[in-house]
Amino acid sequence: MERFTVHRGLVAPIDRENVDTDAIIPKQYLKSIRKSGFGPYLFDEWRYLDPGWPGKDPATRQPNPDFVLNQPRYQGASILLARQNFGCGSSREHAPWAIQQYGFRALIAPSFADIFFNNCFKNGLLPIVLPEATVDRLFHEVYAFPGYELTIDLERQVIVQPDGAEIAFEVQPFRRYCLLNGLDDIGLTLRHADKIRAFEAERLARFPWLARTWAG
Repeated sequence: MERFTVHRGLVAPIDRENVDTDAIIPKQYLKSIRKSGFGPYLFDEWRYLDPGWPGKDPATRQPNPDFVLNQPRYQGASILLARQNFGCGSSREHAPWAIQQYGFRALIAPSFADIFFNNCFKNGLLPIVLPEATVDRLFHEVYAFPGYELTIDLERQVIVQPDGAEIAFEVQPFRRYCLLNGLDDIGLTLRHADKIRAFEAERLARFPWLARTWAG
């Protein structure tokens, strides 16, 4: 998992409350068993005027010019600004996969759905919860200033605005540790690889029949 320490990026606004996971990545794309290739289908039904399905080339589809991510001023955005209860609906890890694979590294909102919030941390995304009034002010600034960028410093737990003003945020210490060190669940387990190997060697010495393979 990629480390998250300090990130500076363009901000894109999704100015809707209660954005659910089916809007983030529609159900037809959940058929894929791979963990890659979801970025082109992020916000699929809002982003395109024609229907999509797995395997359909996004280059052949008709973009919706009114959708925020299709507007030139937000191309290359890597910080997503959202409203209340972002990521609600059914549990699907594909939602943070699609957001990350599109190119976003962090999300800012007044609140997130619990399962989506947890899945973000497990996949290297940083979801930041700020007061609704602060988020509302950020929306106004993003709209007012094309090219609006923020710098997110996870080590210091602050968001630095273009004028240098800072907004403090909090991340649970263990989650912060994992993001700073690029550790997902597998990475956390592999920190104990030597102990695991030693345990398996000792167990095999005590119970050699465990190594026996059975034909048929």
